[in-house]
Amino acid sequence: MIKPKAIDHIVLRTVKYQQLIDFYCEVLGCVVERELPDDIGLTQLRAGASLIDIVNVNSTLGEAGGAAPKSTGNNVDHFCLQIEEFDESELKSYLQGKGVEVGEFEERYGAQGLGRSLYLKDIAGNNIELRAII
Repeated sequence: MIKPKAIDHIVLRTVKYQQLIDFYCEVLGCVVERELPDDIGLTQLRAGASLIDIVNVNSTLGEAGGAAPKSTGNNVDHFCLQIEEFDESELKSYLQGKGVEVGEFEERYGAQGLGRSLYLKDIAGNNIELRAII
């Protein structure tokens, strides 16, 4: 029987390849784990126990997925990154200082039960929920 334990990875397709990699590393603290050659167009970022795969739509791998996502038709609604405990005002100030527009903190239900989280968008228009590991 199958019993899911965690998210292994997500794949984000984009025309803003390097800029999206920079956003996840410089703003959200991910690190590059693996890069394939430019013609393949895949960089894998470490996010705790999970990976975020960034795929260049204009590469061999990206072209196999069809047209690029558009702001009115993203292929991912949102994903949630669990992060270490944080001070809400400090996290919000940090993100805003990086030029990121953020929503309000709210109590939401996730894999670990109820918790405080906020939503933001990356530079490619993908919705991200940041949630503390409690």
